Amino acid sequence: MILVDTGVIFGAADADDPRHRDCAELLDSLIDIPIGVPVPVVVESAWLIESRLGPAAEATFLRSLTAGEIERIDLTETDWGRVVELIEGYTDLGLGVVDASVVAVAERLGVTQVATLDRRHFTVVRPSHTLAFELLP
Repeated sequence: MILVDTGVIFGAADADDPRHRDCAELLDSLIDIPIGVPVPVVVESAWLIESRLGPAAEATFLRSLTAGEIERIDLTETDWGRVVELIEGYTDLGLGVVDASVVAVAERLGVTQVATLDRRHFTVVRPSHTLAFELLP
């Protein structure tokens, strides 16, 4: 499984985004690899897509969830506790709930690949299950 962050989802959805091609090609290439998106990423992505691209684009994104193209991953109580630890542990970084949820879910599921445009956060945070994430694209 590969976990996907908001930047890649929005980049793929917005044809005018400078990284659109990279993001769209990455997601299209993952046909045989499960794509997971933590619920906070779903919410942030839907809000960003709707606010910048409109409700039709938001519906297209949400349809990918209901069609099973993207697996929505709910956070467990343990994940929420880890989110708090990460936010408190990286106060100078300003990690935030969305990125911390990606880390927490990755740790729980043993995922080492994260599709993100956010190199700042994901190169600094040290997950507990691996030395570092492999960041795509």
